[in-house]
Amino acid sequence: MSYESCELQVLNPATEEVVATVRGATAQDVDAAVVRAADAQARWAALSPADRARALRRFAAVVDEHLEELARLEVTEAGHTIGNARWEAGNVRDLLDYAAGGVERLNGRQIPVPGGLDVTLLEPLGVVGVIAPWNFPMPIAAWGTAPALAAGNAVILKPAETTPLTALRLAELALEAGLPEHLFQVLPGEGPVAGNALVEHPGVAKIVFTGSTRVGKQIMAKCADRVKRVTLELGGKSPNIVFADADIEAAALSAPMSFLDNSGQDCCARTRILVQRTVYDRFLELLAPAVESVVVGDPADEKTQMGPLISKTQLERVTSYVSGDAPGIRGTAPEGPGFWFPPTVLTEVDPHARVAVEEVFGPVAVVLPFEDEAEAVRLANATEYGLSGSIWTRDVGRALRVSQAVRAGNLSVNSHSSVRYWTPFGGYKQSGLGRELGPDALTAFTETKNVFISTEA
Repeated sequence: MSYESCELQVLNPATEEVVATVRGATAQDVDAAVVRAADAQARWAALSPADRARALRRFAAVVDEHLEELARLEVTEAGHTIGNARWEAGNVRDLLDYAAGGVERLNGRQIPVPGGLDVTLLEPLGVVGVIAPWNFPMPIAAWGTAPALAAGNAVILKPAETTPLTALRLAELALEAGLPEHLFQVLPGEGPVAGNALVEHPGVAKIVFTGSTRVGKQIMAKCADRVKRVTLELGGKSPNIVFADADIEAAALSAPMSFLDNSGQDCCARTRILVQRTVYDRFLELLAPAVESVVVGDPADEKTQMGPLISKTQLERVTSYVSGDAPGIRGTAPEGPGFWFPPTVLTEVDPHARVAVEEVFGPVAVVLPFEDEAEAVRLANATEYGLSGSIWTRDVGRALRVSQAVRAGNLSVNSHSSVRYWTPFGGYKQSGLGRELGPDALTAFTETKNVFISTEA
C-alpha cells in the first residue's frame, strides 16, 4: 500500500494548460474515509424514507442552481462541448430526482407461507465505492452515487485522475444541500493507489466501476477474492446496421454523431457501420459531406460539435489505429495546442483488422458491407463486446428479429439512443456485469433479508 500523497495536474485538453492541481489520496486516506462513511451511513439509514428523499431532492435543486458552473467546469477539465456539458450537469440533477422518487418505493414482498407470515426486507449494503471514468465524469459518477444514496448507503467516489474537478464540486454542493457530512465523499487519486485501496478495503461492500475491460477484469478478480459485489460498465465496439430498406439519407446523416459525440470517447459509440451492399455506395456518398461538415474546435463555442481528446496519451492511442494513407473520409481539426484528431471513417477495411475489432475510443469508425440479414447479425456479433448498437430498417419484423439476435444490452431502431436514466443500461459479454439506471437501480445497492414470523402458538 502507498501512503505517499501525489499531486494530480488537471489539463485543459483544448489548450494543454494546467488549470488545477489536486492532491491525490493515499491508501491511508481511503481507510479514514471508509471509517467516516460507515458512521455517516448508519445515521443516514436510520432516517425515515421521506427524510432521505427530501434530502436528495434538495441536492438535485442545488445542482440545478449550479448547472452552468458545472458545465463550464466540465468543458475546462474534459474538453466536452458546452452543449454536451450542460446536458451532463442536467443529467446529474435528473438522476438525483429520479432516485429520490424511489426511496419511498423501495418495497419488500409478503410471500404466502403456511403457519405464519413471511416478508422480505431490502436493506442498504453500507459503504459503496464508485470509480468513475474521465469520458463522462459527471453523469456516470451520478449513475452509481444517486441510487446508492437513495437506498440508504454512503458513497466514496474516486474520479479519474484527469477529471476530478466536477466531482469535488458536487461533493461541496451535497453539503450545501444539507446531506450529512461524510455521507458522500470524493477522493481524487491514482487508480493503483486510491482506486486499489477502495476495491480492497474490507469496509467497502460494493464497487461500481466504469472504465476499460482490462482494468474491470482486475477489479472483478479482487472483488471475487473478497466476495464483494461489483457492477462493471466496460468497453464497446458497437454496430450501426443499415439495411437497404431503411431511410438511407436519415441513416447516413445521423451516423457521424453516433461515433463522434464526445470525440468518440464513448463506450456506446457506433464505430462499426455495417451497410447492406446494394446501398453501400449511396450511403458513402451521403456520409462523406456529413462527416466533413462536423465542426471541430473550441468546446466552449456554442457552434462546436466535437472537441479534443482527453490527453496526449489518448491522442497517441487513437493515432496508432489510423494509417495516413488509409482510404476513407476525413474531416478537419484545429492545429496547434490541444489533443485534436479529425473525424475519420475508414473504408476497404478487413473485418478482422485492429481498427475494426478493438475499441479505439476516438473519432474513428469503419464501414463494412454485408449481403443479407444473416451476415449482418454475424458481423454485429463478431466482437468480444456487447454494449449497444443501432438497427436501421423500415421492416418491423426485421427490426425485432435483429434486435433479438444481436448480443448487446442496449439497442436502438432507427435512432442512436442508448442511455436514459429511467431505463436499464449495461452490456453483454466483456462489456460489463450488472445493470445501472432504470426502475431497479436502487435494488442493486441492497441486501434482501427474508423474515418468517410464526403465527402458531
